[in-house]
Amino acid sequence: MQVADLSLNVVTREATRSGTRVELTNREFALLEYLMAHAGRVITKTSLCEHVWEHHFDTGTNVVEVCMQRLRRKIDDGHSRKLLQTVRGTGYVLRSEK
Repeated sequence: MQVADLSLNVVTREATRSGTRVELTNREFALLEYLMAHAGRVITKTSLCEHVWEHHFDTGTNVVEVCMQRLRRKIDDGHSRKLLQTVRGTGYVLRSEK
């Protein structure tokens, strides 16, 4: 999978950004894989809970936000082009354009 300079190999379970390997936990990998599969589309927090965590748990919890924050640090920190974006009041989107 490829979005801009972010690559995800689902066979070897490796992620790279600008050619640099990004170490991900299993949950972060699943979250990134889901976002990349739906790149350019806004994904709601509820949808992420159902597809990544495979649970219908309390959407009042901040588990999605915490995981997104960690993933954002690993994927976007140090890069001028930010790929992981929050759509306030709606969810998250992985965008290849600025």
